[in-house]
Amino acid sequence: MHLLRFLTAGSVDDGKSTLIGRLLYDSKAVSHDILHAIERQTRNKANGEIDLSLLTDGLRAEREQGITIDVAYKYFHTPKRKFIIADAPGHIQYTRNMVTGASNSDLIIILIDARQGVVEQTHRHSLVAKLMGIPHLVVAINKMDLLGFDEQTYYRIAADYQRLMEKLGIENATFIPISALNGDNIVETSANMLWYEGPTILQHLETVEVENSQEHPELDARLPVQWVIRPGTDELHDYRGYAGSLRSGSLKTGDRIRVLPGGQISSIKSIEIGQQEIPEAHAPQAVVVQLEDDIDISRGDTLVLAQDYSPAVTQDLEADLCWMHERDLRVGDRYLLRHNSTSVRAVVKEIRHRVNVHTFEHEQVESLGLNDIAQVRLRTSKPIVFDAYQRNRATGGFILVNETSFDTVAAGMLHEWIAEPLAQADFAI
Repeated sequence: MHLLRFLTAGSVDDGKSTLIGRLLYDSKAVSHDILHAIERQTRNKANGEIDLSLLTDGLRAEREQGITIDVAYKYFHTPKRKFIIADAPGHIQYTRNMVTGASNSDLIIILIDARQGVVEQTHRHSLVAKLMGIPHLVVAINKMDLLGFDEQTYYRIAADYQRLMEKLGIENATFIPISALNGDNIVETSANMLWYEGPTILQHLETVEVENSQEHPELDARLPVQWVIRPGTDELHDYRGYAGSLRSGSLKTGDRIRVLPGGQISSIKSIEIGQQEIPEAHAPQAVVVQLEDDIDISRGDTLVLAQDYSPAVTQDLEADLCWMHERDLRVGDRYLLRHNSTSVRAVVKEIRHRVNVHTFEHEQVESLGLNDIAQVRLRTSKPIVFDAYQRNRATGGFILVNETSFDTVAAGMLHEWIAEPLAQADFAI
């Protein structure tokens, strides 16, 4: 049974939490005790209906204000598939939370209020979805009940969003008219919109194809080393294992591997999970690998198959960046760059451009403010091993961290490595 991770996004009051609540409620994924607790909290509502948004809005401030602030995760399953849902906040100041939820998502549902149409947050969230490489996009046009389930409104908004897709280079999207409050086209097909002949939200979620490393062996094997295991006991005097989570692809005993950034070649002697040897491992399993040769390997090094496409190994980086801190980013600022098991110092060498979320045009700026999306150039204190984000999301993403407070200040997506970096002296750290 395949797992689907999906994210809901949209502007404030577009109905994201209500959609998820309705999806859980109508698919019978809510336990009786939780349902009774929600009923007690909404018993005084004038219309007597259950407030399904309370199934995801867990913070007190969220319930008081009727908004989502943090990313809420919910888990449920149907006979066809398991799901992890991330409910992202809609306010612009919480865009950074939405980026966090998008980082591991296979699909995003962007809600649009049928009364409002495409708005600024629709642009922003669509841009983030594109940059984060989310494979599947659903556009749910919500609150159709408030417009009498008008067919022309649905097609007008769908046409507006398709023009947005053309600007962003998004190739495919699935459009579904819904009423999250009443359950139209959420789990069951709506009798109020017989003009719509597509799938419901749940039908689409259950049938959309999800990439899996075992089904797609073309994904290159990447094993960042997190820990070098040297027990030093009498029984395991010469034992040397390299532990880490396989970020993509697969490895098996006997494979020829290359250690990066050093470039040494060896073969896999054994693969262990829970102290038990296995012949083959697949992402995202956590494994311990032993090699045939004694090689100087440390935390942050990466094991790849010798015959695979080689990742980039460089100190000069070009990346799309979502700035997530109240303090502006400027050229010359220094941070810690965390990429898988590697942490290195990094300096901002150039802000190439900022993306205007209304027009998607590139703007020349001197600094980046909270929630700005831009392309930047960085230099790290030592080489890092990575793939372009569009090629491999697992090894192409990183975060920037404040060196003193250790707050996360940015999330980034790496491009192909820079072929003509500036002079070495210009990037001194």
